[in-house]
Amino acid sequence: MTVRVGVLGATGAVGQRLIQLLDPHPEFEIAALTASDASAGETYKDAAKWRVNSPIPEDVAGLEVRATDPDSVPDDVDLIFSSLPSSVGAEVEPEFCEAGYTVSSNSSNGRMDEDVPLIIPEVNADHVDLLEVQRDERGWDGALLKNPNCSTITMVPPLAALDREFDLSDVRVSTLQAVSGAGYSGVTSMEIIDNAIPHIGGEEQKMETESRKLLGSFDGAEVQLNEMDVAASCNRIPTLDGHLENVWADTAEDISTADAEAAMEAVTGIDLPSSPEKLITVFEEPDRPQPRLDRNVEDGMGVAVGGFRETNDGVQFNCLAHNTMRGAAGASVLNGELLNKRGYL
Repeated sequence: MTVRVGVLGATGAVGQRLIQLLDPHPEFEIAALTASDASAGETYKDAAKWRVNSPIPEDVAGLEVRATDPDSVPDDVDLIFSSLPSSVGAEVEPEFCEAGYTVSSNSSNGRMDEDVPLIIPEVNADHVDLLEVQRDERGWDGALLKNPNCSTITMVPPLAALDREFDLSDVRVSTLQAVSGAGYSGVTSMEIIDNAIPHIGGEEQKMETESRKLLGSFDGAEVQLNEMDVAASCNRIPTLDGHLENVWADTAEDISTADAEAAMEAVTGIDLPSSPEKLITVFEEPDRPQPRLDRNVEDGMGVAVGGFRETNDGVQFNCLAHNTMRGAAGASVLNGELLNKRGYL
């Protein structure tokens, strides 16, 4: 049965990626698009400055953009995808949940709330049942599910593979993040060309906290954070798409580079339409992965790893994922598929 969906913040960068992924989706049908009050009432093709590298879908172009308000969205919409700025999402998303809508959100607000599931389906799908606690505590007919930050989502699948086998103790990561992660107006050309910016506001804290929640354990009532220590340094570089990260992972058990590669090679996707058959692609070449060459591995939904080296306490490796596909829109769609499969819609 087709699930009717809506997109909040449909004219933005992640909103456009969501539409690109949802229009041909086998389970979902786009039924409502929202944006700012200034765009409400316009057709989508007039309201959105389309920037995705594929044509705007014909059946979406003529849809009327609605105000971002529960009263403006039809009652028969089963699932809402949110790509709102966090300051807006913090106010609006709970209103949709109170009105009975289930929301799969890419926005950063609420990710660390104790009753909000933070999900990468191939890593911690069981955490979705935290929604039962959320609905009981908040009295919502709807529900709120989050995907993690785009930089966090790049390193956590490889870390999960290591943690299952060798018990992670400490993680240090330095990121080289693409400009698209800041949105269309986030970094000007004069700032980033011939430059690197060694600070991204709030990004380090997100990586350090969200990764521990994703790799934590759920006992049916709450999520216990993973006890590993995580330290992050985040940098913006002049690539368009694809976050490249240098990761140092210390483990309690002895580990070789061959052990690490084998653990990651063994990770597969799960039975959801957007989950790739091979979640992690391991490169033997020491100079891979690279953003321009490898960001679209598994149609942008995979994670590429390489550059393995043994350290005194574990291994060092590099990882890469497409930040607006796997790291944002694709992650939200995947979480929507999980909600549908688990009967939360």
